[in-house]
Amino acid sequence: MGTHRLTRREFLATCGKGLLALTATPLVLHSEAYPSEKTGLESGWGLVETKLSLYFQPLTDNDVQCLLCPRECVISAGERGYCEVRENRKGKLYSLVYGNPCAVHIDPIEKKPFFHVLPATPSFSIATAGCNFDCKFCQNWEISQEVPEKTLNFRLPPAQVVEMARENRCLSIASTYVEPTIFFEYMYDISVLAKKKGILSVYHSNGYINPQPLAGLSPYLGAACIDLKGFTNDFYQEMTEGSLEPVLRTIKTLRQKGVHVELVNLVIPTKNDDMKVVQEMCQWIKEELGPDVPLHFSRFYPLYKLRNLPPTPVKTLERARETALAVGLEYVYIGNVPGHAGENTYCPHCKKVLIARKGYYILANHVIKGRCKYCGKEIPGIWKEWL
Repeated sequence: MGTHRLTRREFLATCGKGLLALTATPLVLHSEAYPSEKTGLESGWGLVETKLSLYFQPLTDNDVQCLLCPRECVISAGERGYCEVRENRKGKLYSLVYGNPCAVHIDPIEKKPFFHVLPATPSFSIATAGCNFDCKFCQNWEISQEVPEKTLNFRLPPAQVVEMARENRCLSIASTYVEPTIFFEYMYDISVLAKKKGILSVYHSNGYINPQPLAGLSPYLGAACIDLKGFTNDFYQEMTEGSLEPVLRTIKTLRQKGVHVELVNLVIPTKNDDMKVVQEMCQWIKEELGPDVPLHFSRFYPLYKLRNLPPTPVKTLERARETALAVGLEYVYIGNVPGHAGENTYCPHCKKVLIARKGYYILANHVIKGRCKYCGKEIPGIWKEWL
């Protein structure tokens, strides 16, 4: 197995350049992103470290059942679950990706997307190989649908993740790009350490996680961006090989536990762009979560297994936003259309622009201590350092 290294000084210097302007290309450490002759950060193709899973139960004949996500895979000795990163070794279930990220970025927090969390700050972002969905429209399919033996993985234990986030003035650490549930133990240990250091732990998730692990993670999680990919079970089964109900349960649980929640709906032409269904989804959000949960309608571009479809028409996104506002949702955004007025945050009371955006740029921010600068209305979100 080949080994690649990057000096810590060079790594941090590269990160620092990205912090001078968050609009710069984010640092990317995956695949062949840097020369092999540099030394410092250990990495190699294949497995770097394993850890005993926190959520499984032994069965007969050395089989085990994973209890981490609603798939609850029954796994024979020597085999792996659906996500391809949890392996039964002699009747015990192990995570194969603990401390082994294949992607390390410093991103604007807006890229997650979080529009009500620490605007214009950098987020230390990590991902491993694997996923518990197979979304036909996945934009990160090269790592989400890959096994960890075939990705370049960094030896980056939780304490080092937190240290690097602090050294690079990142106010948050994001588990993202693939479904973080599949590297749960890694995310959990990072979140515990991050909270002690005053760094916000956030994740971008498909919401496909069982109640017990979610309850364990929630006290250490500051914010969750959940993909509500559609609002029918048929869509979920066809497009993700998952199901809708567990996702709705997760969203409600996070909200009840006081975790800041933002939702993303990728609008895909002919697949989930029926405005009647969009209206039903928005009505559910208002009734079950409240009208102040931020909702992002994001533009689809042809990727992975859906290259035959066109990009989402901007007018479709505008109709979806108008539908959500008509239902009574207060913070509704249009994503992946840089410069559109739907990127801005508006005060639902006085209607003035509170945060003006263009892509990941923050042009103006008039949220002062969590309130509208103009009329004083409280704006939900996390607006200062989390302690």
